[in-house]
Amino acid sequence: MIKRFFNYYVSSDKELVKKLKNVLGFTPSNLNLYKIAFSHKSMTNRVGVNGISNERLEYLGDSILSAVVAEYLFCKYPKENEGFLTKMRSKIVKRNTLNKIADEMQLDLLLSHFVETKVSSTMKGNALEALVGAIYVEQGYNATKNFIIKHILIRHLDMPTLESLEDNHKSKLLEHCQKVGSDVEFKLLSKYKRDKRDRFKVAVHINGKQLAVAEDFNKKAAEQKASSIAIQHIVQ
Repeated sequence: MIKRFFNYYVSSDKELVKKLKNVLGFTPSNLNLYKIAFSHKSMTNRVGVNGISNERLEYLGDSILSAVVAEYLFCKYPKENEGFLTKMRSKIVKRNTLNKIADEMQLDLLLSHFVETKVSSTMKGNALEALVGAIYVEQGYNATKNFIIKHILIRHLDMPTLESLEDNHKSKLLEHCQKVGSDVEFKLLSKYKRDKRDRFKVAVHINGKQLAVAEDFNKKAAEQKASSIAIQHIVQ
């Protein structure tokens, strides 16, 4: 309690703490933990983060988020089968969804304290997972579960819309090509650095012909984008 009071009213980081409270719903005690959660690997030489990036917290948060979402869906849809639950979980924890939620939570306002380059959507999504990891380390599982349900699932997701959303473009493309007897191949055209991060450029070839090209900071995301473009060509 004393530490939280100090962080909120006395600390030189009190403005950062107030922004954190708006997101978390509580005043953090271990402030350095949350500083790390918003420290991208490209900026770990900045004062205050001790050379530590948010990657470890991101890894932890990803696991906790997936577990909480799985339990939440299991309880919310008692009559649905494993396939439905798996697809719903995938839609929620996928990179694009987390990026969108992080944007709505305005995590860029916190990232801007530690990132001098342009804050990308992927940075925001990764920071959201790292934030979940930080809450877990400081508050434990039950508090983290409550935060995920209240501040992420209920506040930022429309479950009926997600139920009807078909967003696995790669799977859809593969199913279509299998049905009509076409060969599909995904080729990595290049891997390069942008803003000190890996960037992947992927092409979709159908029956040996290049049909679509897309790129993203994640190879799987690039394949999904390319598949979406390829499907549009096929439909036309």
